[in-house]
Amino acid sequence: MSRKAIMSALGLLIVASMVLAACGGGAPPTEAPPPAETEATAPAQTEAPVAFEPKVLDAGGCDYGGFFKEIAALDERTVQFTLCKSDAAFLSKLAFSVFSIYPSEWLEANAGSTEALEHPIGTGPYMVDEWVRGESLVFKRYDDYWGQKAVTDTLVFRWSTEGAARLTELRAGTVDGIDNPSPDDFDVVRNDPDLQLLIRPALNILYIAMTNTFEPFGDVRVRKAIALGIDRKRIVDNFYPPGSEVASHFTPCQIPNGCVGDPWYDFDPQAARELLADAGFPDGFETTIYYRDVFRSYLPEPGRVAEELQAQLRENLNIKANIVVMESGEFIAESTAGNLDGIYLLGWGADYPHVTNFLDFHFGKANPQFGDPFPEIYEPLQAAAQIADPDEAAPLYEQANNAIRELVPMVPVVHGASAVAYRADVTGAQASPLGNEYFAVMDPGGRSTFVWMQNAEPISLFCADETDGESLRACEQVTEALYAYEVGGTAVQPALAEVCEPNEDLSVWTCTLREGVKFHDGSTLDANDVVTTFTMGLDAASPLHIGNTGAFEYYSYLWGLINAE
Repeated sequence: MSRKAIMSALGLLIVASMVLAACGGGAPPTEAPPPAETEATAPAQTEAPVAFEPKVLDAGGCDYGGFFKEIAALDERTVQFTLCKSDAAFLSKLAFSVFSIYPSEWLEANAGSTEALEHPIGTGPYMVDEWVRGESLVFKRYDDYWGQKAVTDTLVFRWSTEGAARLTELRAGTVDGIDNPSPDDFDVVRNDPDLQLLIRPALNILYIAMTNTFEPFGDVRVRKAIALGIDRKRIVDNFYPPGSEVASHFTPCQIPNGCVGDPWYDFDPQAARELLADAGFPDGFETTIYYRDVFRSYLPEPGRVAEELQAQLRENLNIKANIVVMESGEFIAESTAGNLDGIYLLGWGADYPHVTNFLDFHFGKANPQFGDPFPEIYEPLQAAAQIADPDEAAPLYEQANNAIRELVPMVPVVHGASAVAYRADVTGAQASPLGNEYFAVMDPGGRSTFVWMQNAEPISLFCADETDGESLRACEQVTEALYAYEVGGTAVQPALAEVCEPNEDLSVWTCTLREGVKFHDGSTLDANDVVTTFTMGLDAASPLHIGNTGAFEYYSYLWGLINAE
């Protein structure tokens, strides 16, 4: 019987009793028996809160060769990272947006789906609203954001591969900011009162690489001859915008310990020819120059730089070099594996602002890119990576930099400047050295929508499994990691974590999460979300380890995958 029916029946019974009593007839009223307890009348049962069951990612030891021994939720707001070795750059790596945190339940429900690739759930100042492939990507402000709310209601990403086309849109007022105006247009922007140009600090390197397992590059005299025989300044002066610098070291000098040790060789073609003669090549030799035709800040004009290198090799060293343009993916795969038998042009931009990001990746023991690695380089690097104090680590980095100079696995050429341009009325504008412009703090002259135009469309928005900058910049508006880089800079600061504190030897880091942080789906951030996210990225056997490519390259490169075989 329904609650309404029960109450109606009780009401009729009471009225009837009152009538009988008033008329003096019938039996005296008796107390009505209590109604039978029903679901409707039973005392309300308060649901006990679900007990927090902490999750653990256990690598089963360190024999797998990776970075983490264990990642464990200790309670709802505490997660502990136990490392296989000390790491002075841990917080710098942790702040990289690829390691942003997702809700556990969302990951479990959406692994590998289109929803995950196009509508990620994060904690950031914007949420994904609509992605029209080939046209635009629209974000809406997240009003429950834990930090400073976004200035604009709407953020729109558009893209064009042509620098001239991006500038045309900016001058027409159809966009508020553009990435990478062409170097030839820097003065056009500077001289337009309706625009502003911001130079992006050059945290990158272009280098000329050689693989020592292919002759004649196994002879250090040949490699050093090429180092001496290339006029790097001429390349920078002719093909790079103002703010670019001839490289004195492989790592940009803005990064602590990047430029300790002796600077690179000056241009000396006579000494270069003598070295080639000593190595048995008085008349030079024939080789190949490989490159990919892709614009990057470190190589804005790939074809012209390749032709300049070809001309200098012939003029200064009598080396005949044939140019081969490779497809980008094939080029990266072959160069990374050390399979290119000639000279090639490649570069690197900072993923995180620490010297390990430049030196350890390129010159580490496990990297075959330049052929057989050199213990004179990687052994001091291994020791330095475990020292937190940059001053204490400096002698080891000096030793490694000097070994790179002496052994010449490559020739560092230039730290290439690039720029970002905005309409003049945009406040809070940035040209981030890491390429991660943060639009939540930008005010486009009071307009409710900020429109940004970059080089290319994002590949996907599940950036745990992406590497390209156009995708990462989009993700950084939506998702957040435990730490973050300061807006427009490189300093590391807390984000979803209030603090991460190490033990004495930097092998255990305990992180306390910020309280009350909400994901875009309304769920609350807890330590299990952190463990689940890292399980997704690190454990190749996990059913969650499904992204866009499935490679999870940054998880693999910076941490090492569990169950990878």
